[in-house]
Amino acid sequence: MSTKPLSEQEVIRREKLAELDKLGIDAYPAPLYPVNTTSKNIKENYKGEENKADFADVCIAGRIMSVRDMGKANFAVIQDSEGRIQIYIKQDDICPGEDKSLFQTVWKKLLDIGDIIGVKGYVFTTKTGETSIHVKEFTLLTKALHPLPVVKEKDGEAFDEVTDPEFRYRQRYADLIVNPGVKDTFVKRTKLVNTIREFLNEKGALEVDTPVLQAIPGGAAARPFITHHNALDIPMYMRIANELYLKRLIVGGFEWVYEFSRNFRNEGMDRTHNPEFTILEWYTAYKDYFWMMEITEQLFEKVALALHGTTELTVGDRQISFKAPFKRISIFDAIKEHTGIDISEMDEAGIREVCRQLHIHADEKWGKGKLIDEIFGEKCEGNYIQPTFIIDYPVEMSPLTKKHRSKPGLVERFELMINGKEIANAYSELNDPLDQRRRFEEQAELMQRGDDEAMFIDYDFLRALEYGMPPTSGIGIGIDRLCMLLTNQPSIQDVLFFPMMRPEQNP
Repeated sequence: MSTKPLSEQEVIRREKLAELDKLGIDAYPAPLYPVNTTSKNIKENYKGEENKADFADVCIAGRIMSVRDMGKANFAVIQDSEGRIQIYIKQDDICPGEDKSLFQTVWKKLLDIGDIIGVKGYVFTTKTGETSIHVKEFTLLTKALHPLPVVKEKDGEAFDEVTDPEFRYRQRYADLIVNPGVKDTFVKRTKLVNTIREFLNEKGALEVDTPVLQAIPGGAAARPFITHHNALDIPMYMRIANELYLKRLIVGGFEWVYEFSRNFRNEGMDRTHNPEFTILEWYTAYKDYFWMMEITEQLFEKVALALHGTTELTVGDRQISFKAPFKRISIFDAIKEHTGIDISEMDEAGIREVCRQLHIHADEKWGKGKLIDEIFGEKCEGNYIQPTFIIDYPVEMSPLTKKHRSKPGLVERFELMINGKEIANAYSELNDPLDQRRRFEEQAELMQRGDDEAMFIDYDFLRALEYGMPPTSGIGIGIDRLCMLLTNQPSIQDVLFFPMMRPEQNP
């Protein structure tokens, strides 16, 4: 329980709550209220004399956002789930008899900005041309005991929005109330997910669920969160990826499966990383990474059009085109292009020396694959603004990927870079159980060297592969980063309702 002292406003609001109780007014009545329209419906469809009969008896509920006191009449703005609308409330309409206390005491003295009310009345147009509701009856539905942050407005538009990230991310509920544009970001996020789901379903893919708690954290090179299963008395790991379970389903006979996976990685936090995140993974039998590039281009075009009606988007101060086809370049060519150094034939010692020359940190625990990844991340990744497939990775970087059919030492893999960040990662999947076992063993050696992101050996997955997995292509798409792109948000925290934060000491 919080021991933080109440502010003056909080004390006053509690005193008002007590006054309402004395008047016999329930500040938190039963939830049923006969809402029959929304602010958006009224604003978009009311045409004045042409159809005023259709809006002669409206009932709407929302939060009081502002009040203009004009004595025996007030204008106010209420906000519902669809937006804001002005209401006009007049003393003699609310209190036609001698007793004016409902208006003078309850409305003018005991209600506050942030309270939720229901109003009934008719729609009209003010002398200034604003569509409004003339209130004939109002009901208090919820008394707000904590004041909202003040957002300045002019001509109905916010011009001094609350921008403090500590407040916005920690108190998202209040952020959604006072910053109208925030809700639109999350509506677009849902539309993004629904569009992807429709795209995949139309093509015959099957949506599935796989375990979040796992005995072995597999499918990615990442540090897991560890917990304990009391009934079985064994350590368990929060899912870092769902790849190995989805591949088990391909072994079992499904030809195309996908999952929107909530994953957890016990690693750093920054503008593009949150320890808990959402990724879409799908696996398709009898397809390769060339097919996967083409289907990915189709999907990204579709989601851009669904959210914006165009494939040409503004992201920050950049114009990014989601129109297919996307550029393709090998990772070694990308490194050579941006460093002037060809590392394609170098061994681990040679690449470590390149890191030294380029002033890139090269931990002694890291193997060849991790070193290459560091060079690409430091010197190349940020240069790919337009959608670009980085292809044909060295085998050391991709322990779950099929060897390249024509290029020894490489695998059939791509990463999709957009606006300088990885958005998707895809393979022609490794389905040779003996090769997979060798690569798991190499990862185990790295773990022995101290690499806490190296993969565990998943013996059950190896057994599944021994039953035979058909040729398969798979992909992972970061939903949070894709949402950042498509909603023009600079930080992953802006597209997560409740991003990870250090707990408050005394909320």
